[in-house]
Amino acid sequence: MTEHSSRTTPPRRRGLPGFVRDNGLGLFFTIGFLLSLAGQAIAGHADFNNQMAVDQLQQVSLAEYVTSSDFAVDVSENWQSEYLQFFLYVGVTVWLLQRGSPESKELHKAGTESDEDQLVGAYARKSSPKWARAGGWRRAVYSHSLLLVMGTVFLLSWLVQSVTGVAAYNEQRLRQLQAPMSWPDYLGAADFWNRTLQNWQSELLAVASMAVLSIYLRQRGSPESKPVGAAHGATGVEG
Repeated sequence: MTEHSSRTTPPRRRGLPGFVRDNGLGLFFTIGFLLSLAGQAIAGHADFNNQMAVDQLQQVSLAEYVTSSDFAVDVSENWQSEYLQFFLYVGVTVWLLQRGSPESKELHKAGTESDEDQLVGAYARKSSPKWARAGGWRRAVYSHSLLLVMGTVFLLSWLVQSVTGVAAYNEQRLRQLQAPMSWPDYLGAADFWNRTLQNWQSELLAVASMAVLSIYLRQRGSPESKPVGAAHGATGVEG
């Protein structure tokens, strides 16, 4: 967890160069996401048509493929696992600690921390968000807003995966001259849980690896790493 810093924020640069510098992290991953999504659509379309050719069925256009349940289920199953990862990580790191990891809070800070530490209520600053200065339900909601949004997107993505998944699964069953399956039955089917768990296990492994490997390994200049010279046992320290 990053300590509150007394350093002042450097003035923003005007124009496009300043915008790119100030938003470089978000821009990089957004552009990467869009390029990857486009690549997935192109590769998935080719693979889908290869399967249609094997089954001696009519091939589809790229536009038809990206609006199909096959493409939607492939996208949504990845989204739900990613948001599950962040939902769990945001939630469990409130209480669970990992000695020596920059991904963990300091060992004496387990829990939701005091109002003073969190800069809320009477301890809010002029620059604090309005709902951090407010009381009652507004502060309560805002205090957990990141977890709530991550959890909501996860559940919605999982719901979309289940709906598009049963549609794609039934299309495959119909091609094989089998009776379609209802949505409740699909929720207990092996296809649904295979799609779900193969993503969950990879996300959980990645988070566990980051939390543990960052105890001993370093990347100079990265806030996800401890300073190069920090002790292995230093916890909650970011470089």
